[in-house]
Parts: sequence; C-alpha cells; structure tokens
Amino acid sequence: MSDPADLGVVEASEALRVRRLSSVELTEACLALIRERDGTHSFDGDPGSINAWVRVYADDALAAAREADGRLSAGGAPPLCGVPIGLKDLYAVAGKPLTASSRVLDEVPQRDCDVWARLRAAGMVLLGHLHTHEFAVGGTTDQVGNPWALDRTAGGSSGGSAAALAARTIPAATGTDTAGSLRIPSALSGTSTIKPTRGRVSLRGIVPLSASLDTAGPMARSLADCAPLLAVMAGPDAERAVTALARPWESAGARPFAGLRLAVSPRDGGVALDEDVAATFDDVLALVQRLGAVLVDAPPPEPREPGPEYLTILRADLAAYHRRFADRLDEYRPSLRQWVTSADAFPAGAEEYAAAKAARRRATAAWDDWLVEHDVFAVVEPTVAVVAPPRGDGYARAGSDFVLVALTQFWNWTGFPVVSLPSGLGRRSGLPASVSLIGRAGSDADLLAAGIALQAELGVPAPAF
Repeated sequence: MSDPADLGVVEASEALRVRRLSSVELTEACLALIRERDGTHSFDGDPGSINAWVRVYADDALAAAREADGRLSAGGAPPLCGVPIGLKDLYAVAGKPLTASSRVLDEVPQRDCDVWARLRAAGMVLLGHLHTHEFAVGGTTDQVGNPWALDRTAGGSSGGSAAALAARTIPAATGTDTAGSLRIPSALSGTSTIKPTRGRVSLRGIVPLSASLDTAGPMARSLADCAPLLAVMAGPDAERAVTALARPWESAGARPFAGLRLAVSPRDGGVALDEDVAATFDDVLALVQRLGAVLVDAPPPEPREPGPEYLTILRADLAAYHRRFADRLDEYRPSLRQWVTSADAFPAGAEEYAAAKAARRRATAAWDDWLVEHDVFAVVEPTVAVVAPPRGDGYARAGSDFVLVALTQFWNWTGFPVVSLPSGLGRRSGLPASVSLIGRAGSDADLLAAGIALQAELGVPAPAF
C-alpha cells in the first residue's frame, strides 16, 4: 500500500472495514505528514509554511483511533469509523480551545457543536483544528500557504481546511460558507466541497459570521468523499426548528449527464474571468455536451447579484455577535476591525432589516421559478473568477477579497445547494480552477451525484511534494 494518508474518505473507510488498515496506522500516517509538510503552527504563519493547522491533538487522536479500531474489530461499526478529520476553528469541541484564528476569542466550550457530536458518534478521529480567516470574515486565509504555491493564498475563509486536504495531511475536513467560504478555498486549492441547502446542517455550536447567511458543510479531495460526510453531518438544528422539516438525507449514487438540462451561468458577478479559469470552464462545457447534457440559454431572472440588502443583513448579524468584544477592537486584524466598526456605523433599523429579508425571499423565489420554468437541473458557472492570487494583503482592509466572492455570494443569498470541483489546471499558471453546479433547494443529493460523474471525467489534481 502507498502512504495511507493518500487515501480519500471512501478508500480509507473500505480499507478500515476489511481490516487492511487500522485507524491507528492511518492516524499515525496523517500526523507524520502534518509534521513533515505543514511547517510551523502559528497565528501569523510564515512564507515557508503551509500552516493549515492551528492546533493538533495527537495524543487524543491516537486514543480515539484505538477506540475506533475496537469498534471496527467488533463488527457493525458505522462507515466513517476510524477515518481522521480536521475541524475548522469555528467548530466547538468540548474541552478544547476555540479561537476562530483570532486573538480575541479564547473559549473552551463545555459541549460539542452538533456537527462534531454527529461525526464523533460515527467514530471519526479528530486530529485538530484548522485555520480560518479571522472569524471567517474574508475570502482569504493569508496565514496559510497554498500547497500548490506557498506564495499564493489558499482562499478562505476555510483556508486551513482546503490547504490540509491539498497537502494530503487529512482525508476530510469541515468548513462554513457565508459568501463562498467553502467553495473559494476549495477552488483555489484544487479540492472539492458541497455547500448544502441552507438548514441541511446544524449551525449550533459553530461560531457565526452571519447567523442568517451561514451554512456548514464538508470538504474533501473529491465529491465522492464529501457525500458520506454530509450524510452524517446533516440533521436538525435545535436553534432553528424549521430544519426539522428537511427531508431525510438520501444518497443518489452516480448520475449520468445524458439528457440533463444545464444553464450556462447568466451571471458575471461584475468581474472578468482569468484566462485560465475561462479556458477550463470552456473545456467543462464541451465535456458535459459530449456526455449528453443539453445547454440551456434563457434570459435570467432579476436580481442576478445580491443587492445592498446582503450587507444590511451581514452587518447586523456581525454587530450582534461581536458587540461582546467591543473593548478589544485593537486585537482584531485590520480588515475585521473595519468590518466590525462599519457594522456599528451603519446600524440596520427593524424595518430596513425586515425589508432586506423580504428582498432575499423574492430573489430566492425568482430563481426557483426560473429553474422550474426552463426545466433546468443546474446552473453551471466558474466557482471563482481567478486562480489563487498572491497571499499577503487579505487582512489589510475590509472588502479586499471582492474578486473572490463575486460569483459565490449570490448562492448564499438564495440558500441553494452548490457543488464545487476542480475543472483543471491553468495552462498559463499551473494552478487549479474550479466549476460549480447550482440547483434548487433540496437537490443536494442529485447535485452530488452529477458532480461525482463529472469528476470521474475530470479527475482530481494533486500538487507535487
């Protein structure tokens, strides 16, 4: 067998099930690669390190792996039992520090977040917490180096998760997404993710950016590996009773493209596509047509982009959470300090906030009606308009990451599910580009199945080490 750490979730799960590999062996292999590849674990990072990991819980991980091996030997263990995972540093783990990659937050939660409680019950092995852009308020995570090129950003805000996956130090990770924070780092780092339908995954116990816009989801090197993770992560949120109404999660298996109606994105996000992104996107469109898909060209509904109401909601939610740190503004990085103070400078009144929520409902309904009217299975668009830009200034000022969120944030506005997967390597840059499939609310399983079929044709890129 090659290095066990190279195994994806599905491969590792099967190797563990048939006892060709033990969880202790797999965990030790991942810990060894963290020591070899991640470099320093620090708040600011350094030019020579990936620095995906905030904290590594090696002793606890090995103890959990031994427990998982016992369950596996006894038979009847859940499919993910013994598989290592890293959690974005927003996910509460009882008795472990929770910092949101910030000097401001220094909590030790007394209970697990719902997602980790479900993953832990399934027997997954926690290796540690992974860096986020501070409090998830940004599309970069510039304390983290991109494994494809350390001078490039790994994206954000779930940058540590994407970088750890790309570096092969972990087969599975978690992230959150408020304006693109699952999809942006996956796109820039050559990994895969699904932003589930809003409400599919509980947010209870996860540090919020915007409680109204946040979505939690799985990250892995392939969509096939994201599927079993989401199956376990999905479940109701005690703080949001409506989530109990969600349909039970069902895997759709592989879905061929023959006959699928796909709409080429009628949006441009106000940004031009990098030539590598444009070229790989054209390649994907040609591929899906060869696979039998029908490309639909129809006038889009309005709005095509989120309006000022998006910021009304985000700023209000941000201010509500961060007011507890009002006496520690100097400890924030500059960009977050600007976001927090701007939220206080533009307070939303009750009527303005209600109007923003109503605008969001109208936009969601308009796009849902459009998908139904034109019998569109999914919108196809580039995930991010550029390949990974140089790291270094992502914390300089609020809004410096506009080009990264330009295409992604609208689908947080609607709450629709999105699968994102690598579309290839740029011929000019050699860096990953990415494509997304966006579908109606609740179509998560079908989108994953189509994405898995597409990824079987495109493959999964890996940086050289």
